Amino acid sequence: MFEVSEKASEMIRVFLKGRGEPQFIRVLMDEGGWKGPHLVMATDVQKENDQVFVEKGLTFLIEKELFDRAKPIIIDYVESTLGAGFRLKSDLMKGSVFECDNIREHC
Repeated sequence: MFEVSEKASEMIRVFLKGRGEPQFIRVLMDEGGWKGPHLVMATDVQKENDQVFVEKGLTFLIEKELFDRAKPIIIDYVESTLGAGFRLKSDLMKGSVFECDNIREHC
């Protein structure tokens, strides 16, 4: 399962507006930081080993092996007293204290 909330898709469109190619959003794993491994997003081009999802008119890419490890993936956009940003939830950090609450200002 790969899900993107309405608010997240709206904010990704804002991020992509006026940018050139590529218009694909890659979901990838960031290994570092105090949270340990967690999912993040970046713009990228499609590669041979990608799983491709089209959600709400946006194209998302993720390496097939990573998707198998992380699924289900849910992308949301949240606003809180800590700030606003994207939250990527998955089974990648299941059982972790942080439960993939990585809030970012930008993709």
